[in-house]
Amino acid sequence: MKTAIKLVLIYLGCQILAALLVMIPSVMISLIKEGKAESTGSLTLALSMFVGFLLMAFYLYKAGYISRSKVTWSPVSVSYLFYSVIIVVASIIVIDFLMSAMPSLPNWLEDSFNLLQSGWFGIVCIAILGPILEELLFRGGITKVLLKKYTPTKAIILSALIFGIFHLNPVQMVGAGLMGLLLAWVYYKTASLIPCILMHIVNNSLSVYLSFKYPDVDYIRDIVGDNYSIVVAVAVVLFVITYLVMRKTSVANDWKKEENADNN
Repeated sequence: MKTAIKLVLIYLGCQILAALLVMIPSVMISLIKEGKAESTGSLTLALSMFVGFLLMAFYLYKAGYISRSKVTWSPVSVSYLFYSVIIVVASIIVIDFLMSAMPSLPNWLEDSFNLLQSGWFGIVCIAILGPILEELLFRGGITKVLLKKYTPTKAIILSALIFGIFHLNPVQMVGAGLMGLLLAWVYYKTASLIPCILMHIVNNSLSVYLSFKYPDVDYIRDIVGDNYSIVVAVAVVLFVITYLVMRKTSVANDWKKEENADNN
């Protein structure tokens, strides 16, 4: 557990360091050219996030958290990836339904996300680069460490809790935590990051698309209107079916043996 918390703190430190490395020079250049400090632009914010990703990826690589084993980078199968997309879309709809039934939570990072999404590089960071880095960190690093120490159920729950809290934004915490359960379960069953990365990219990309297409809408129910109950029911059925199919695929991986090997 200490290792998991340490990795999260290192990631936050990387983002802070990246902000200093990128934004301070940006402000200085603005002062020299314009005679005043301009507000942070989309490209500057995205570049800061990207540098933070690179710093964290470098740490994970040097510290040995990025596995080079074939199973870690295996697509499992084409059909499994297909089911992964179906189950994550179904999960998005079900989580949206649960969130819509809860009291409205504050969105502390709304302005930052809007700023990032106003530029193409920011969109790439949110939709593609962010999911890749977060899967390296949370599934390839944190979930793997937890699976070595605890039972699968406890490791998956702890991983999801950390993933939800990590977002530091009330409106995201519940949804991210629930999605974290699914991602950690998929990683446990397959020992592969590929389906997890694909699912995370689909989740973030769909979020970006909906925010562009329907900027004033908070929930899917506001888009589909009277058909919302049918959409949710279909999503629940699809989730159950794909879960039952996907649970049959299980890659043998002795997490405890890995821990013993690491200690030798």
